[in-house]
Amino acid sequence: MREKAVSLLQELTEAHSVSGHEDEVRAIFVDELEGCGELSSDRNGSVFCEVGTAGPRVLVAGHMDEVGFMVQTITPDGFLQFVAIGGWWEHNLLSQRVEILTRSGNKILGVIASCPPHFLPEAQRRQVMTIEQMFIDIGAASARDVMENFGVALGDPIAPVSAFTPLAREDWFMAKAFDNRLGMAATIQTGQLLAHAPHPNRLILGGTVQEEVGLRGARTAAAVARPDVAIILEGPPADDTPGGSRSECQGRLGGGAQIRLFDPTAIANPRLARLAIDLARAGGIAHQITVRRSGGTDAGAFHLANAGIPCVVLGAPARYIHSHNAIINLQDYLHLVSLTIALVRALDEATVAELTAYL
Repeated sequence: MREKAVSLLQELTEAHSVSGHEDEVRAIFVDELEGCGELSSDRNGSVFCEVGTAGPRVLVAGHMDEVGFMVQTITPDGFLQFVAIGGWWEHNLLSQRVEILTRSGNKILGVIASCPPHFLPEAQRRQVMTIEQMFIDIGAASARDVMENFGVALGDPIAPVSAFTPLAREDWFMAKAFDNRLGMAATIQTGQLLAHAPHPNRLILGGTVQEEVGLRGARTAAAVARPDVAIILEGPPADDTPGGSRSECQGRLGGGAQIRLFDPTAIANPRLARLAIDLARAGGIAHQITVRRSGGTDAGAFHLANAGIPCVVLGAPARYIHSHNAIINLQDYLHLVSLTIALVRALDEATVAELTAYL
Protein backbone atom coordinates (compact mmCIF):
# COMPACT_ATOMS: atom_id res chain seq x y z
CA MET A 1 0.00 0.00 0.00
CA ARG A 2 2.91 2.36 0.68
CA GLU A 3 4.16 2.50 -2.91
CA LYS A 4 0.67 3.10 -4.24
CA ALA A 5 0.12 5.81 -1.63
CA VAL A 6 3.26 7.68 -2.67
CA SER A 7 2.45 7.59 -6.39
CA LEU A 8 -1.18 8.57 -5.78
CA LEU A 9 -0.24 11.47 -3.50
CA GLN A 10 2.24 12.74 -6.07
CA GLU A 11 -0.33 12.66 -8.85
CA LEU A 12 -2.98 14.34 -6.71
CA THR A 13 -0.82 17.06 -5.16
CA GLU A 14 0.66 18.06 -8.51
CA ALA A 15 -2.81 18.36 -10.07
CA HIS A 16 -4.20 21.85 -10.76
CA SER A 17 -7.61 21.93 -9.03
CA VAL A 18 -8.52 25.12 -7.21
CA SER A 19 -12.07 25.60 -5.95
CA GLY A 20 -14.61 25.59 -8.76
CA HIS A 21 -12.10 24.05 -11.19
CA GLU A 22 -11.59 20.54 -9.78
CA ASP A 23 -11.43 18.75 -13.14
CA GLU A 24 -7.93 17.26 -12.80
CA VAL A 25 -8.55 15.69 -9.38
CA ARG A 26 -12.00 14.51 -10.49
CA ALA A 27 -10.38 12.76 -13.46
CA ILE A 28 -7.93 10.98 -11.13
CA PHE A 29 -10.80 9.89 -8.85
CA VAL A 30 -12.72 8.45 -11.82
CA ASP A 31 -9.66 6.76 -13.30
CA GLU A 32 -8.63 5.16 -9.99
CA LEU A 33 -12.11 3.93 -9.03
CA GLU A 34 -13.41 2.86 -12.42
CA GLY A 35 -14.38 -0.78 -12.05
CA CYS A 36 -14.75 -0.52 -8.28
CA GLY A 37 -18.37 0.61 -8.30
CA GLU A 38 -21.00 2.80 -9.94
CA LEU A 39 -19.70 6.28 -10.78
CA SER A 40 -21.90 9.39 -10.77
CA SER A 41 -21.77 13.12 -10.07
CA ASP A 42 -24.00 15.93 -8.95
CA ARG A 43 -24.66 19.09 -10.93
CA ASN A 44 -21.99 21.09 -9.08
CA GLY A 45 -19.26 18.60 -9.99
CA SER A 46 -18.91 16.50 -6.84
CA VAL A 47 -18.28 12.89 -7.79
CA PHE A 48 -19.25 9.53 -6.25
CA CYS A 49 -18.45 5.85 -6.53
CA GLU A 50 -21.00 3.51 -4.93
CA VAL A 51 -19.81 0.05 -3.87
CA GLY A 52 -22.28 -2.59 -2.70
CA THR A 53 -26.05 -2.86 -2.88
CA ALA A 54 -27.26 -3.57 0.66
CA GLY A 55 -27.05 -2.10 4.13
CA PRO A 56 -26.79 1.48 5.44
CA ARG A 57 -25.37 4.14 3.15
CA VAL A 58 -21.89 4.99 4.45
CA LEU A 59 -20.19 7.98 2.83
CA VAL A 60 -16.40 8.35 2.89
CA ALA A 61 -15.55 11.72 1.36
CA GLY A 62 -12.79 14.24 0.90
CA HIS A 63 -12.85 17.57 -0.88
CA MET A 64 -11.12 17.83 -4.24
CA ASP A 65 -10.32 21.52 -4.27
CA GLU A 66 -7.24 23.38 -3.08
CA VAL A 67 -6.70 27.02 -2.19
CA GLY A 68 -5.57 29.12 -5.12
CA PHE A 69 -6.32 32.31 -7.01
CA MET A 70 -8.18 33.72 -10.01
CA VAL A 71 -7.21 36.34 -12.59
CA GLN A 72 -9.09 39.52 -11.73
CA THR A 73 -7.59 42.14 -14.05
CA ILE A 74 -4.80 42.50 -16.59
CA THR A 75 -2.78 45.70 -16.43
CA PRO A 76 -1.95 47.61 -19.64
CA ASP A 77 1.70 46.53 -19.32
CA GLY A 78 0.88 42.82 -19.02
CA PHE A 79 0.82 41.99 -15.31
CA LEU A 80 -1.99 40.00 -13.71
CA GLN A 81 -3.87 41.16 -10.65
CA PHE A 82 -5.67 38.40 -8.81
CA VAL A 83 -8.08 37.44 -6.05
CA ALA A 84 -7.63 34.67 -3.51
CA ILE A 85 -9.74 31.52 -3.67
CA GLY A 86 -9.78 30.16 -0.12
CA GLY A 87 -7.73 31.25 2.86
CA TRP A 88 -4.22 32.58 2.25
CA TRP A 89 -1.75 34.26 4.59
CA GLU A 90 0.00 37.02 2.68
CA HIS A 91 3.34 36.21 4.35
CA ASN A 92 3.47 33.04 2.23
CA LEU A 93 2.93 34.54 -1.21
CA LEU A 94 5.68 36.81 -2.50
CA SER A 95 8.23 35.24 -4.89
CA GLN A 96 6.23 32.01 -5.16
CA ARG A 97 5.59 30.33 -8.50
CA VAL A 98 2.07 29.83 -9.80
CA GLU A 99 0.38 28.38 -12.89
CA ILE A 100 -2.52 29.95 -14.73
CA LEU A 101 -4.79 27.36 -16.37
CA THR A 102 -6.12 28.87 -19.60
CA ARG A 103 -9.38 28.00 -21.30
CA SER A 104 -7.46 26.13 -24.00
CA GLY A 105 -5.91 23.90 -21.32
CA ASN A 106 -2.42 25.40 -21.37
CA LYS A 107 -0.64 26.19 -18.11
CA ILE A 108 1.23 29.47 -18.00
CA LEU A 109 3.98 29.81 -15.41
CA GLY A 110 4.30 33.02 -13.42
CA VAL A 111 5.62 34.44 -10.17
CA ILE A 112 3.83 36.46 -7.50
CA ALA A 113 5.60 39.79 -7.09
CA SER A 114 5.22 43.35 -5.82
CA CYS A 115 6.98 46.67 -5.98
CA PRO A 116 10.59 45.84 -4.91
CA PRO A 117 11.62 46.93 -1.41
CA HIS A 118 14.40 49.04 -2.96
CA PHE A 119 11.73 51.49 -4.15
CA LEU A 120 9.62 51.57 -0.98
CA PRO A 121 9.85 53.93 2.00
CA GLU A 122 11.43 52.36 5.09
CA ALA A 123 8.14 52.19 7.00
CA GLN A 124 6.38 50.44 4.12
CA ARG A 125 9.11 47.82 3.85
CA ARG A 126 8.18 46.57 7.32
CA GLN A 127 4.52 46.07 6.47
CA VAL A 128 3.04 42.87 5.09
CA MET A 129 1.92 43.33 1.50
CA THR A 130 -1.77 42.70 0.85
CA ILE A 131 -2.93 40.68 -2.14
CA GLU A 132 -4.25 43.91 -3.64
CA GLN A 133 -0.66 45.20 -3.73
CA MET A 134 0.68 42.09 -5.47
CA PHE A 135 0.65 41.00 -9.09
CA ILE A 136 1.71 38.00 -11.16
CA ASP A 137 4.46 38.37 -13.74
CA ILE A 138 4.25 35.90 -16.66
CA GLY A 139 6.75 37.75 -18.86
CA ALA A 140 4.14 39.45 -21.04
CA ALA A 141 4.67 42.84 -22.68
CA SER A 142 1.10 44.14 -22.70
CA ALA A 143 -2.51 43.28 -21.95
CA ARG A 144 -2.95 42.31 -25.60
CA ASP A 145 0.09 40.04 -25.36
CA VAL A 146 -1.38 38.37 -22.27
CA MET A 147 -4.70 37.64 -23.96
CA GLU A 148 -3.68 36.90 -27.55
CA ASN A 149 -0.27 35.23 -27.21
CA PHE A 150 -0.44 33.70 -23.72
CA GLY A 151 -4.16 32.91 -23.91
CA VAL A 152 -4.87 34.19 -20.39
CA ALA A 153 -8.30 35.67 -19.67
CA LEU A 154 -10.17 37.13 -16.74
CA GLY A 155 -11.49 34.37 -14.48
CA ASP A 156 -8.76 31.85 -15.27
CA PRO A 157 -7.85 29.76 -12.19
CA ILE A 158 -4.37 29.96 -10.70
CA ALA A 159 -2.72 27.23 -8.64
CA PRO A 160 0.56 27.11 -6.69
CA VAL A 161 3.48 25.33 -8.32
CA SER A 162 5.33 22.90 -6.06
CA ALA A 163 6.69 19.47 -6.91
CA PHE A 164 5.95 16.47 -4.67
CA THR A 165 9.34 15.95 -3.02
CA PRO A 166 10.72 13.34 -0.60
CA LEU A 167 12.71 14.79 2.31
CA ALA A 168 15.90 13.30 3.74
CA ARG A 169 13.96 11.65 6.54
CA GLU A 170 12.23 8.46 5.44
CA ASP A 171 8.48 8.78 4.83
CA TRP A 172 8.51 12.57 5.07
CA PHE A 173 7.29 14.44 1.99
CA MET A 174 6.81 18.05 0.92
CA ALA A 175 4.19 19.28 -1.55
CA LYS A 176 1.36 21.73 -2.04
CA ALA A 177 -2.30 20.86 -1.48
CA PHE A 178 -2.00 18.13 1.15
CA ASP A 179 -5.20 19.88 2.26
CA ASN A 180 -6.98 17.98 0.95
CA ARG A 181 -5.24 15.60 -1.40
CA LEU A 182 -4.49 13.51 1.70
CA GLY A 183 -8.22 13.04 2.18
CA MET A 184 -8.78 12.34 -1.50
CA ALA A 185 -6.00 9.75 -1.66
CA ALA A 186 -7.34 8.04 1.47
CA THR A 187 -10.86 8.00 0.01
CA ILE A 188 -9.59 6.42 -3.20
CA GLN A 189 -7.44 3.82 -1.45
CA THR A 190 -10.23 2.93 0.98
CA GLY A 191 -12.48 2.27 -2.00
CA GLN A 192 -9.90 0.21 -3.83
CA LEU A 193 -9.22 -1.95 -0.78
CA LEU A 194 -12.90 -2.50 0.04
CA ALA A 195 -14.34 -2.77 -3.46
CA HIS A 196 -13.86 -6.53 -3.62
CA ALA A 197 -13.85 -7.24 0.12
CA PRO A 198 -16.82 -7.83 2.44
CA HIS A 199 -18.35 -4.81 4.22
CA PRO A 200 -21.82 -4.62 5.78
CA ASN A 201 -23.03 -1.51 4.00
CA ARG A 202 -23.39 0.42 0.78
CA LEU A 203 -20.11 2.31 0.63
CA ILE A 204 -20.22 5.65 -1.18
CA LEU A 205 -16.86 7.22 -1.97
CA GLY A 206 -17.09 10.94 -2.59
CA GLY A 207 -15.04 13.88 -3.79
CA THR A 208 -16.68 17.22 -3.09
CA VAL A 209 -16.10 20.59 -4.72
CA GLN A 210 -15.59 24.07 -3.28
CA GLU A 211 -14.92 23.18 0.36
CA GLU A 212 -12.31 25.92 0.66
CA VAL A 213 -14.83 28.65 -0.17
CA GLY A 214 -17.58 27.70 2.25
CA LEU A 215 -18.32 23.95 2.21
CA ARG A 216 -20.47 24.51 -0.88
CA GLY A 217 -20.08 21.17 -2.60
CA ALA A 218 -20.99 19.18 0.51
CA ARG A 219 -24.49 20.68 0.50
CA THR A 220 -25.49 19.24 -2.86
CA ALA A 221 -23.38 16.11 -2.37
CA ALA A 222 -25.40 15.23 0.72
CA ALA A 223 -28.65 15.55 -1.20
CA VAL A 224 -27.41 13.27 -3.99
CA ALA A 225 -25.53 10.67 -1.93
CA ARG A 226 -28.18 10.49 0.85
CA PRO A 227 -25.79 8.97 3.41
CA ASP A 228 -26.91 7.49 6.70
CA VAL A 229 -23.48 8.30 8.14
CA ALA A 230 -20.48 10.26 6.85
CA ILE A 231 -16.76 9.90 7.44
CA ILE A 232 -14.98 13.08 6.33
CA LEU A 233 -11.30 12.66 5.44
CA GLU A 234 -9.00 15.67 5.72
CA GLY A 235 -5.46 17.03 5.67
CA PRO A 236 -5.70 19.22 8.81
CA PRO A 237 -3.00 21.59 10.12
CA ALA A 238 -0.26 20.16 12.32
CA ASP A 239 0.57 22.08 15.50
CA ASP A 240 3.97 20.61 16.38
CA THR A 241 6.23 23.47 15.27
CA PRO A 242 7.92 26.30 17.23
CA GLY A 243 5.43 28.82 18.56
CA GLY A 244 2.93 26.23 19.74
CA SER A 245 2.61 24.57 23.09
CA ARG A 246 4.07 21.06 23.11
CA SER A 247 1.78 20.06 25.98
CA GLU A 248 -1.29 21.13 23.97
CA CYS A 249 -0.17 19.58 20.66
CA GLN A 250 -2.91 17.49 19.03
CA GLY A 251 -1.57 17.29 15.49
CA ARG A 252 1.96 15.92 15.65
CA LEU A 253 3.65 14.45 12.58
CA GLY A 254 4.25 10.82 13.40
CA GLY A 255 1.44 10.79 15.97
CA GLY A 256 -0.95 8.88 13.74
CA ALA A 257 -4.36 9.60 12.30
CA GLN A 258 -6.38 12.43 13.80
CA ILE A 259 -9.90 11.93 15.15
CA ARG A 260 -11.52 15.38 15.35
CA LEU A 261 -14.21 15.76 17.99
CA PHE A 262 -14.92 19.46 17.60
CA ASP A 263 -14.31 22.58 15.56
CA PRO A 264 -16.51 25.69 15.23
CA THR A 265 -18.38 24.22 12.23
CA ALA A 266 -19.28 20.76 13.58
CA ILE A 267 -19.38 18.56 16.67
CA ALA A 268 -18.68 14.91 15.84
CA ASN A 269 -21.48 12.48 16.55
CA PRO A 270 -20.30 11.27 19.99
CA ARG A 271 -21.17 7.63 19.39
CA LEU A 272 -19.46 7.58 16.02
CA ALA A 273 -16.36 9.31 17.40
CA ARG A 274 -16.23 6.89 20.32
CA LEU A 275 -16.45 3.98 17.89
CA ALA A 276 -13.53 5.37 15.87
CA ILE A 277 -11.42 5.78 19.02
CA ASP A 278 -12.27 2.28 20.26
CA LEU A 279 -11.40 0.74 16.89
CA ALA A 280 -8.08 2.58 16.76
CA ARG A 281 -7.17 1.38 20.24
CA ALA A 282 -8.28 -2.20 19.61
CA GLY A 283 -6.48 -2.35 16.27
CA GLY A 284 -3.24 -0.76 17.42
CA ILE A 285 -3.74 2.11 14.96
CA ALA A 286 -1.75 5.17 16.01
CA HIS A 287 -4.11 8.08 16.52
CA GLN A 288 -4.47 11.48 18.16
CA ILE A 289 -7.70 13.02 19.39
CA THR A 290 -8.30 16.61 18.41
CA VAL A 291 -10.51 19.45 19.66
CA ARG A 292 -10.02 22.65 17.62
CA ARG A 293 -10.77 26.29 18.45
CA SER A 294 -10.78 27.29 14.77
CA GLY A 295 -11.09 25.85 11.28
CA GLY A 296 -13.76 23.72 9.71
CA THR A 297 -14.44 20.88 7.29
CA ASP A 298 -17.20 19.53 5.08
CA ALA A 299 -18.72 18.00 8.22
CA GLY A 300 -20.06 21.49 8.91
CA ALA A 301 -22.41 21.11 5.94
CA PHE A 302 -22.94 17.35 5.98
CA HIS A 303 -24.14 17.11 9.57
CA LEU A 304 -26.90 19.65 8.90
CA ALA A 305 -28.02 18.18 5.58
CA ASN A 306 -31.24 16.29 4.91
CA ALA A 307 -32.67 15.16 8.28
CA GLY A 308 -29.20 15.29 9.86
CA ILE A 309 -26.22 13.05 9.12
CA PRO A 310 -23.97 11.69 11.91
CA CYS A 311 -20.39 12.66 11.03
CA VAL A 312 -16.83 12.25 12.18
CA VAL A 313 -13.69 13.85 10.73
CA LEU A 314 -10.53 11.78 10.37
CA GLY A 315 -7.27 13.15 9.06
CA ALA A 316 -3.51 13.00 8.66
CA PRO A 317 -1.85 16.21 9.87
CA ALA A 318 0.25 18.39 7.57
CA ARG A 319 2.54 21.26 8.49
CA TYR A 320 2.11 24.59 6.68
CA ILE A 321 -1.18 23.89 4.87
CA HIS A 322 -2.50 26.66 2.63
CA SER A 323 1.00 27.35 1.38
CA HIS A 324 3.23 26.19 -1.46
CA ASN A 325 5.17 23.73 0.72
CA ALA A 326 3.42 21.55 3.28
CA ILE A 327 5.07 18.57 5.01
CA ILE A 328 3.62 15.20 6.03
CA ASN A 329 4.73 11.93 7.58
CA LEU A 330 3.43 9.17 5.32
CA GLN A 331 2.88 6.86 8.29
CA ASP A 332 0.11 9.16 9.55
CA TYR A 333 -1.60 8.82 6.18
CA LEU A 334 -1.31 5.02 6.24
CA HIS A 335 -2.83 4.97 9.73
CA LEU A 336 -5.66 7.14 8.39
CA VAL A 337 -6.45 4.61 5.67
CA SER A 338 -6.34 1.72 8.16
CA LEU A 339 -8.68 3.50 10.58
CA THR A 340 -11.10 4.47 7.82
CA ILE A 341 -11.33 0.87 6.61
CA ALA A 342 -11.84 -0.41 10.16
CA LEU A 343 -14.61 2.12 10.75
CA VAL A 344 -16.40 1.31 7.49
CA ARG A 345 -16.32 -2.41 8.30
CA ALA A 346 -17.86 -1.72 11.72
CA LEU A 347 -20.82 0.25 10.39
CA ASP A 348 -23.46 -2.42 9.97
CA GLU A 349 -27.20 -1.73 10.09
CA ALA A 350 -27.53 -2.04 13.87
CA THR A 351 -24.49 0.12 14.59
CA VAL A 352 -25.60 2.89 12.23
CA ALA A 353 -29.12 2.85 13.68
CA GLU A 354 -27.69 3.24 17.18
CA LEU A 355 -25.84 6.44 16.18
CA THR A 356 -29.13 8.33 16.05
CA ALA A 357 -31.30 6.33 18.43
CA TYR A 358 -32.36 9.23 20.65
CA LEU A 359 -35.75 7.91 21.81
